[in-house]
Amino acid sequence: MTSQGVRVLLVDDEPLFRETVKELIDATPGLSVVGEAATGRAAVELAAERQPDVVLMDVRMPDLDGIAATERITALQPAPHVLVLTTFDLDDHVYRALRAGAGGFVLKSITPPRLLDAIVTVAAGESLLAPSVTRRLIATSLRQQALRQQAPRRTLDDLTRREREILLLVTQGRSNVEIQAELHISRGTLKTHMGNLLTKLNARDRAQLVIAGYEAGLA
Repeated sequence: MTSQGVRVLLVDDEPLFRETVKELIDATPGLSVVGEAATGRAAVELAAERQPDVVLMDVRMPDLDGIAATERITALQPAPHVLVLTTFDLDDHVYRALRAGAGGFVLKSITPPRLLDAIVTVAAGESLLAPSVTRRLIATSLRQQALRQQAPRRTLDDLTRREREILLLVTQGRSNVEIQAELHISRGTLKTHMGNLLTKLNARDRAQLVIAGYEAGLA
């Protein structure tokens, strides 16, 4: 992020959708749209030229689909964060987008405040998944765990009261901004607690924290 705030590149083949989202973003302090693209190929070119902080990426587009475009964009130096925004809540899209390097995956039915929150979250380098996506990741992980007959499920014995509160909210699908507001803590404090949770629960990312919370009976 620069002194100008979070700079966003909009990628969608629907002009009306782009216009609506652009007005929303430009009306929000700390956010601005630095470019628009209607195809995946144009998105890659603009991302290299404009160097946005976040690329808001549709999946289904002409010329080059959003997944392929995401893979190329996340290979740029410096690499923007990619937030995939789509109508289609399909497993294949989710896993392909995450493998391509997307930092978040939300649905177009998301409310405007949550979309703005998602952009800020991904811009900060944090992962964000739609609740429906998170639920399926949990289900898939638990099925794989059962098949592998892994060790007993993780417990929360080593967590502090505050860490348990945060894990509960993460498991419920709350964003970092929402957690900060509910617990009246700063972004730095939350970041410290999240780091502790990742270490104590041997979790790689936010999705694995959700799984750990689910396994411990928080969901």
